[in-house]
Amino acid sequence: MELRIRGEHAVLAGPGGEQGREVDPRRLAIGADLAEALHEWARVASAVTRAEAGTDAARAVVAQRGRQLAVRLAAVMGTQVRFVDPVTGAETVIEPPARERGPRRAGRSSAAPEPTPWFTGLTVSLFSAIVVVVAMLALAGTLARETSGWLAVVAALVVTGGIVPSLWLGRRVPILRWAVYGVGGGLVVAWAGVLATVW
Repeated sequence: MELRIRGEHAVLAGPGGEQGREVDPRRLAIGADLAEALHEWARVASAVTRAEAGTDAARAVVAQRGRQLAVRLAAVMGTQVRFVDPVTGAETVIEPPARERGPRRAGRSSAAPEPTPWFTGLTVSLFSAIVVVVAMLALAGTLARETSGWLAVVAALVVTGGIVPSLWLGRRVPILRWAVYGVGGGLVVAWAGVLATVW
């Protein structure tokens, strides 16, 4: 992408040199403030280049501001931006900043994945499964003895229906997923026990 000035307006051109298609920055998803800053810079740059008595300081400010805007544009668009100084004609290619894939943790490289805590995770899963099985069987057994088997099944359905949405949401959360796996497995085992208790 190339940052150009046409008249008193900034335009962005795709590949193809002078024949490249030019687009008004306001038509791109770069933010209204950046698009307006580009047009303001183009107006000032046009005035400085037209003025015969333009000082070197003014030309340096125009060039510096153009480079700053090209850096912002490269960061927002995530692409290389070619900037030609409207005063001197010097060409600069601005590379987009490297994007990090995720937040860095202190003392760890972002490229090295963390090891999976199998022992701790499976322990949490087993404990969660045991708690769910004991709770569901206690509920179903008590209701089956005190009232009716159908009420025990309905209560187990209500408990399962209340837990399943939370399990679905937590299935990919790094630490919580171990408890989710245990609760899910516990529900399956508990349902076998509930049906055995009722019938």
